[in-house]
Amino acid sequence: MELFIALSLIALLFIILGSSLWIGLSLLGVAVFAMDVFTQRPAGDAMALTVWGSTSSWTLTALPLFLWMGEILFRSKLAEGLFAGLAPWLNKVPGRLLHTNVIGCGIFAAVSGSSAATCATIGKITLPELKKRGYPDDIAIGTLAGSGTLGLLIPPSIIMIVYGVAANVSIAKLFIAGVVPGILLGLLFSGYIVYWALRNASQIPAADRGMSFLQKVAAGKNLIPVVLLIVIVLGSIYSGVATATEAAALGVAGSLILSAIERTLTWNSFKAGLIAACRVYCMIGLILAGAAFLTLAMGFIGLPRQVAELIGSLNLSPFGLILLLTVFFVLLGCFLDGISMVVLTMAVLLPTVEKAGFDLIWFGIYIVLVVEMAQITPPVGFNLFVLQGLTKRQLPYLAKTALPCFFIMCAAVLLVYAFPQLVLWLPQNMQ
Repeated sequence: MELFIALSLIALLFIILGSSLWIGLSLLGVAVFAMDVFTQRPAGDAMALTVWGSTSSWTLTALPLFLWMGEILFRSKLAEGLFAGLAPWLNKVPGRLLHTNVIGCGIFAAVSGSSAATCATIGKITLPELKKRGYPDDIAIGTLAGSGTLGLLIPPSIIMIVYGVAANVSIAKLFIAGVVPGILLGLLFSGYIVYWALRNASQIPAADRGMSFLQKVAAGKNLIPVVLLIVIVLGSIYSGVATATEAAALGVAGSLILSAIERTLTWNSFKAGLIAACRVYCMIGLILAGAAFLTLAMGFIGLPRQVAELIGSLNLSPFGLILLLTVFFVLLGCFLDGISMVVLTMAVLLPTVEKAGFDLIWFGIYIVLVVEMAQITPPVGFNLFVLQGLTKRQLPYLAKTALPCFFIMCAAVLLVYAFPQLVLWLPQNMQ
């Protein structure tokens, strides 16, 4: 019976998505169908409460603020400054400015804690510049989709907080445990760019003229405004002065001040940036609302819990368990957001995980990695939706460009499984 229900919902979702209905409305439609047909709970009241709850949380207010920050930077000279400062240093690296996707997402991930905010903000800055300079769209969009997921892994991370509460482990240790895997994943993405560039050298624009070391340092002054803004936002979070949402507000204020100093802030640019940020956030917010209601419907039906209980009853070897859980979470991530995946399954899976001998700190980082993979897996890959809003490209195209990064994340999962100290060394030695 459960298999029939699952297949019915999957088929219905693909049919509705194929009709070109908005993603958020498609998710809401499937959730309403599931509630009406497979449960006794009235769909209307549940939908109203869930949609309001999922879109009115204080934590979520950081997302539109970071989006607005990105819009302001996009319309100022700071975006050009970022490239002007980085270009001389990346000139001799295969792939050249494509690495700005990885570097930018890695830096911003330490500010936002959100994959969607990281992808949207850095995408607003890098994609137009890369296109203007002649870099191929496929590799630019694909590496941005993958690098944007660093927002979940590099602390602070909202999903780590959720897991820490569910698993009753130290959130501070989870944060510190994410540092090395986050750097590792960024290096793997950059390694892929180098590999791609060496195999497709003709598609990479010609290098800029050579510069001496002092000239590179002089060009680096263009990075000062961006670095200053990052220090303000990061410093306010790690010093305990501000929460992520308050830091996002500081980032917006800092962006406005820097834009005013550069004389790129006009009433028209202010208004255009605010409207654009609202549009992108409304798209993401509707998807979040639809995913939250679909999560509720599936929770009432009991599908995630039943599948998790089935996995626990198989008595697999540690590697077999991780392999099966990876497939399970990637498939589950096709239809649920990452936080919902954690909330719905941890209570059932954690006893099995502990019995298999896995450290719960390590397992938390593993969960974040597989949730990252789900961020670029259709049909409910949030980073793909963000990129769809930014690029106006179709979902199948975006998923295809992100596929290499999906396999890179699979390799990262294998690496942290084979070498668990990549995750555990820092928290074990933290004073």
